[in-house]
Amino acid sequence: MQRAVFRSEVRELVRLSLPIATTQLAQIGMGVVDATMAGRVSAADLAGVSLGGSMFWPIMILSSGLILAVTPTVAQLDGAGRRADSGEVVRQALWIALLGGTLGILALGQAAFFYGFMEVDPRAIPISVAYLDSMRWGLLPVLGYFALRYLCDGLSWTLPAMLIAVGALLLKIPLSYLFVFGGLGIDGRGGAGCGIATAIVMALEFAVMLLVVAFSRIRASGFFARWSWPDPARIRRLVVLGMPIGLAQFAEMAIFSVVTLFIGRLGVEAVASHQIALNVSSLLFMIPLSLGMAASIRVGFNVGRGAVPVARQAGLAALALSLAIGCLGVLLLLFYRYELVGLYTDEAAVIAVAGGLLVLAAIYTPFDYVQATAIGILRGYKDTGVPMVIALFSYWAIAMPLGRGLGFGELGMPELGLDGFWIALIVGLGVAAVVLSLRFFWLSARPERIERLAAG
Repeated sequence: MQRAVFRSEVRELVRLSLPIATTQLAQIGMGVVDATMAGRVSAADLAGVSLGGSMFWPIMILSSGLILAVTPTVAQLDGAGRRADSGEVVRQALWIALLGGTLGILALGQAAFFYGFMEVDPRAIPISVAYLDSMRWGLLPVLGYFALRYLCDGLSWTLPAMLIAVGALLLKIPLSYLFVFGGLGIDGRGGAGCGIATAIVMALEFAVMLLVVAFSRIRASGFFARWSWPDPARIRRLVVLGMPIGLAQFAEMAIFSVVTLFIGRLGVEAVASHQIALNVSSLLFMIPLSLGMAASIRVGFNVGRGAVPVARQAGLAALALSLAIGCLGVLLLLFYRYELVGLYTDEAAVIAVAGGLLVLAAIYTPFDYVQATAIGILRGYKDTGVPMVIALFSYWAIAMPLGRGLGFGELGMPELGLDGFWIALIVGLGVAAVVLSLRFFWLSARPERIERLAAG
């Protein structure tokens, strides 16, 4: 019986995660487009875009994490037969997005001060600031898009987000080319032009998703049924659930961003090598991230309908799939690393360093896959507080001090430069993978605890 349920959940996870993976790959593909085009201009432009992304994406991840509570909440409502109640959840989530996005826009406006404080290479600062001056105006639209996407995901319909993301990527390529290199009467702006193109695409994604929700089966959610002013009680429940999600995502994203800023002291070539290796590994990371999101949906749905043993099988299936695919990722990084790096740049020094970093990326890939999937599974149970603590401890209490020590030769450690930071990431991700997996096995065997989490 359990084997049959396991196989059934594997099929459901694949059905849900394939569109999610395509969506995530298309979204990360926009970053690849930026890195590729900026890298063809100069190493300084690539470094400027990299540093700009190191500020924008953690803020966006933190803000979107606040509303990611929509997915497990809607999935549990759907499992309980209360689909019509999900529209109100999203209306309240949009108020959270409005506040979080506004604060994010203000924070991104202080980029120049922050870069000066971090002592990054001054050649990259003007490019990065110009890039962010455009990017930040896409923050509010993209958060609105995410809120509506999470509604569709929670109702087990992941196809619309995939189609929108692929369309956005196809539009992003010519737009970035125009604003980076110039054409059709538009002056080329180098790496800074990537920010203009991305902000335009984000606004269009939100507009199209509004149309999807208005004219599809998602209308059954009641999102457009009425206007809702902020409801403090509902917002509080969403924030209590979503804040740990946002902080956990922020903790992981920010550790990579802060590492990028520290590496900025080593020069634009070091930043460019690091960014290329990070882009390649980030592409592969979209697979476990998608499995984790699909697991949130399946676990949440089964918890909502009272099938706690089936929810456990969904989690086990997700972990097994993630680990198996992670092993394939290791082989890809080891045997094709220089070919992958060559897609970004033709500078021999950068290719050599980035290729070496991908060997370290291959080592941390299985850990990264497992921790991303495990945290998604726990989110389906509405278990977000403890995973947040685990993430903060793994990345900031272990990886960050270890990275500074190995990277700069502090605390009596050998000075390993770029390699030192990546070795620290391996250790931090490894700790997170083990502890988050143990948390899942512990929680999934305690129905009474699951019921309390579901009740809020």
